[in-house]
Amino acid sequence: MTEPLTQSPAAPATDDGPAPPARPRRVRAALRQVPRRLRSLPPWSPLAAGVLAGGLLGAGYGLLTTPQYTATGYVVAVPADRSDPASALGFAQAYGRVATQLAVLGDAQMWAHVPVATLERSVRTTTSPDAPMVSVTATSTDPEEAADMANAVARALTRHAADSAADTHVELRQFARATEPTEPSSASTAVTALVGASAGGLLGGLALLVRPRRAAREPGRAAAGVPGPASAADVRGQL
Repeated sequence: MTEPLTQSPAAPATDDGPAPPARPRRVRAALRQVPRRLRSLPPWSPLAAGVLAGGLLGAGYGLLTTPQYTATGYVVAVPADRSDPASALGFAQAYGRVATQLAVLGDAQMWAHVPVATLERSVRTTTSPDAPMVSVTATSTDPEEAADMANAVARALTRHAADSAADTHVELRQFARATEPTEPSSASTAVTALVGASAGGLLGGLALLVRPRRAAREPGRAAAGVPGPASAADVRGQL
């Protein structure tokens, strides 16, 4: 007889897969310590952080922003013969409003060598309630271009006033030409950094006001006992 073949039981399979990484555990442990570290910071830390962050943002804005240059020219309204001098003031107000209209800017673009859209965006006029004078101000990243735009609009405005002088009895004459600016009119990097630091300090101060106080109710610290009111009998016994 032949003996039956016996088969040994199979060995349990072992899992040789990679162990879970320890980095997520370290990240979670570090995140749990963040509130504790924040509580250990000095009370004035939000104020210092606000000043530092605001100063850096303001300085970055000043460095990345292109400086702007501003040039201003002036024209004055002069009454003609046998005309009321008070009418010159009213016409100066009117010419100040039409100086930025398309009819004037269309002629000014020939001398400024820029499109009408650029003149509409860059040129502003102001008038005085006491003097018959119109100021024409132009702003550009190029100082020479700013002066050219201001002088071109002032020249076009005087030509339009001359065409209707027979009816208005008022002429516009150039009082002062716009000169090329030597310094930018926009804020410098130091000014923007100072403004940013001031704004950041203000926000940091507000954060200090709304920050919860470190009261004596922390775990492990006993509250101070408050003595109760003494009765009248105890007071008489002590006297």
